[in-house]
Amino acid sequence: MPNIPIATVPGHPGVQSREELRKNILEVTLEKVISNLTVNPSAASDDSEPAARDIIFKGGFDAVNHYFIEHEYSDGLPVVPPTRAKVAAFLRYTDRDPEESLGRVLPDNRAATIWSIAVNGVMAGCRPEYMPVLVALVEAMVDPKYGVEHSGNTPGGETLIILNGSIIKDLGFNYTQGVMRDGFQPNTTVGRFWRLYLRNVAGFLLHKNDKATYGNNYRIVVAENEDILREIKWDSNATEWGYANGDNAVSIARYTGGNLLCSASGSTPEEIMEYLADGMVRQISWQLDFVLGPHGGTLRPMLFLSPILAQTIAKGGWSKADVKQYLFDHARISAWQFERMLRVWTNMPVWDLTDAAKKGEVPPVFHVSDDPNRLVPIVWRPEDYMVAVTGDLTRNNAYAFAHNGDLGYTVGKRINLPQNWKVLLTERA
Repeated sequence: MPNIPIATVPGHPGVQSREELRKNILEVTLEKVISNLTVNPSAASDDSEPAARDIIFKGGFDAVNHYFIEHEYSDGLPVVPPTRAKVAAFLRYTDRDPEESLGRVLPDNRAATIWSIAVNGVMAGCRPEYMPVLVALVEAMVDPKYGVEHSGNTPGGETLIILNGSIIKDLGFNYTQGVMRDGFQPNTTVGRFWRLYLRNVAGFLLHKNDKATYGNNYRIVVAENEDILREIKWDSNATEWGYANGDNAVSIARYTGGNLLCSASGSTPEEIMEYLADGMVRQISWQLDFVLGPHGGTLRPMLFLSPILAQTIAKGGWSKADVKQYLFDHARISAWQFERMLRVWTNMPVWDLTDAAKKGEVPPVFHVSDDPNRLVPIVWRPEDYMVAVTGDLTRNNAYAFAHNGDLGYTVGKRINLPQNWKVLLTERA
């Protein structure tokens, strides 16, 4: 709604005294409210869009990129011009109709078509054979549980894509050293595709409806190490969504930040996990908002384990479920600190764990006593933790991510391959 009338409060209410806030509202905001209610806004302009197959520009590489940057179709980097021939090459790698819509993408409410997926895949520098992964990603993007409409919210969280299945090796995804570093074409370009699709189809543009305070760069696609998972007999990330170990699947979740937990030393699971649980707690602050209130029970932090850590933990007889249980039992903070972090420091509404537990708004584990020093978990249940095995085969490091709750909730989708997938792979240049 480009002509919707808006009345703003000067500055930010979170850093104003009650007197300053009252003065700003009465002397500035109120006048605008009255005007908005009594004066018709200017007519909205009709910005009709071209049809899917319209040629919007003709020219050489430099001219195309200048046009795309000028019209905000680019992320600031050079794009591969999406010619009809290049788009057609991508469409060969899916059995779905180019006109099929996977759903509507907010906030601009555009149809997420197979055609538009191919177009943005070309622009991102993907190879045509990545198309099944791109389709699954957009299926996840339009899933209401994910909440794509929150992609431009102020914490500036970025979506992490995790890949499972034989397609990792089929397409040459990196799943060992430097797994979160750019440099491998599939990991890098598929991650870039995600941001381009948010820009060009969902409609998130900086300084407009992408309101990230700081933001992050797009995340490189992370592939799990399926070889290590089979060796230690741990379930893959794909099983979180009901798929079998070895199935081709992608998952997405929005994370507001993360930190490397370096040199997690120890020969037993307990020695290693004590450090990792402490590191997980240190990532969480305002995200506790997703434990209580309307977002209750939607916090799903992620822990990456390097293969050597996973092998050592598994050698001690632990499963992935045991790792999650340990995090639930030990990644805790005091009840008074929990409440202060939200009620005082981040100026949220009144938070009272005791009252919430008595009302059944949180599990009983949050109120085992009235002791303000009692330790409470940062998620509702052990299963809320996410654990993936990836990274350098020889390093004893981990990585903890802080989740953005239901404003980017974790969703997984199967990657459906075309019937002639093996034949198509042999035809690759």
